[in-house]
Formats: sequence, structure tokens, C-alpha cells
Amino acid sequence: MANRILVDTEENIEEPAWISRIEPFLLEVMDELSYDKEEVSVYFCSDAFIQNLNKEYRNIDGPTDVLSFENGEEYTDYQGDAWRSVGDIVISLETLPKNAQYFEVSCNEELKRLLIHGLLHLHGLDHGDEHVEKDAEPVCEMLKIQKRLMQRFESTKIYD
Repeated sequence: MANRILVDTEENIEEPAWISRIEPFLLEVMDELSYDKEEVSVYFCSDAFIQNLNKEYRNIDGPTDVLSFENGEEYTDYQGDAWRSVGDIVISLETLPKNAQYFEVSCNEELKRLLIHGLLHLHGLDHGDEHVEKDAEPVCEMLKIQKRLMQRFESTKIYD
């Protein structure tokens, strides 16, 4: 299967040392989900940046950990191959360690969760009012898939 991952950071943020591991990780997750010919962008930012997005698109005036913006546009590349631009995943680098501390997990585990969570949202999955809670078994399909993927990629190291 062939997929494309575009990774970038907000201009005023120093690029994390582990950023080169995002693409291979997401490509493996997408293969596991049998996604093919899809393009996803991942953007790492500050709380202030994600708060502005949250306010503009969700009417919530506060930062959050991850936002997903579905696209679904199809295009043909210069080689004549058809691709689907699935959308954008935006992750706050300031909220990531706060979440890890709250859930009592490593930043590595939390980063994988945010990436998987964002990717599943881009594919139309939703969890409604249910959210990941410490020591709670998921009920909705999205969070069950997320849990399965987290277990599948438990030993994968992204974050240092």
C-alpha cells in the first residue's frame, strides 16, 4: 500500500528531534487499517495556535490536544496516480505532556494516541460524548479501534 504523510511545525516552534519518526509510524498504522493512496498532513503547534483553531471551528475558546480537519479531495499526481487528501491532524506540543501526565503514560504513548485518534477522525469515525478515560474500557467503535491500534503499536518508539 502507498500513502503519503506530510509533517510540519508551527514557524516559531523548534522542530522536535523525534519528528522524523512520525511519517513511518503513521504509514504503518495506515497499512494496518488497509488505507491506500491517501495523503495526511500532521502539524505540530503551540496551545495558542490550536486554541485559535478551536475557537474558529468549534466555538470553544481554549486549547485542546488534537484537532482533525477532514478534506476528502481527490487529485492526480504528476505520474497520473489518483490520491485522496484525507485531511490535517493538528497537535499541540504543549498539551501533549500535560495529557501524558494526566493519563499517567509516557509522552511516547500519548503522542501515538493523538496521532491515531486524529487519523480515525479523518476517516469519519467519531466518539460522540465518550472520551478516553484513565482505566475505562471504551464503548464506541472508534475508541475500541484506537485501543486495538495502541496495543498493536505498544512497542513502537517515536517520542524521546
